[in-house]
Amino acid sequence: MDPGIFYSVLAALVWGVYIFVLKRYFPGYPGAVITVVVNAFAVAWYLPVSAATFDPSTMPSLSDIGAVGAVIVAGTAALVGVAFILFIDALESGDVSYVAPINKLVPVFVLPIEILFLNQFLTGLQVAGVAVATAAVYVANYEGGALLDPLRRAVRSRPAQLALASAACYAASDVGKRVALQELAIPTSVFVPVLFAGAGLAVLPVALRNWTSVRGDLPKFVVAGALVAVGEHVTSTAFGMVPASIASPIVNTQAVIAVILGGVILREAQFGTRLVAAFLAVAGVSLIAIGDVGGLLALVG
Repeated sequence: MDPGIFYSVLAALVWGVYIFVLKRYFPGYPGAVITVVVNAFAVAWYLPVSAATFDPSTMPSLSDIGAVGAVIVAGTAALVGVAFILFIDALESGDVSYVAPINKLVPVFVLPIEILFLNQFLTGLQVAGVAVATAAVYVANYEGGALLDPLRRAVRSRPAQLALASAACYAASDVGKRVALQELAIPTSVFVPVLFAGAGLAVLPVALRNWTSVRGDLPKFVVAGALVAVGEHVTSTAFGMVPASIASPIVNTQAVIAVILGGVILREAQFGTRLVAAFLAVAGVSLIAIGDVGGLLALVG
């Protein structure tokens, strides 16, 4: 197996398990508390990787990053923290097999942001991808009845609202990551721990107002932090070895893995329907990723 594909599959497994772990082992904890504690352990786990891979010659100076760049990095970290809190709240109020496919529709929100701010254009495949991804939300809410009932259910469903809001925040943060890693040229070994720490600090005031002792479940938080650190590392490695059009669809099969774990282990209802929704979400993301590469090649040609 190609190493890049191997890392993409590994990333999907890690993130899929992580989504399930959040639902199964952290009920009752406020999302902000989970964010702060998990991210603190993720930083601790990731620092040895940063120390081993950091090359000082690749680090831009503070003047190169500038005030605007610093704001982008800080805003990106804050958005990641907010997105995670919303996702935790969605899992708290809904099944993992329902929330995961909807939350994986991040590229649907990335596209309009890139079109507005980064002069991106929409290809035919990307339009098709948005349509397929939207169908995933429809299927996830399908329980029979009139044609428009699933859409009405999605609009009124609290877990769906939270999952979509989380996806929108993750989309904005993904654009920020792109700017930080590409335009600002901040090395991954530096950006990842800064992102972890920044997201935790951004939601720390909220966590302190709703603090719940984690001492009894500290080993769980240590393991969750390790999963996040491993997930970020293998995802970055995968995207560094194979094109995004290959890595992105594979990594996003985490939604399918989360749905299977929720349906089989937690015995959540409507398992078959939600599995179809997860596959549609992955298919939509795949078309968007392939369309992005196709548009880039057309632009270069």
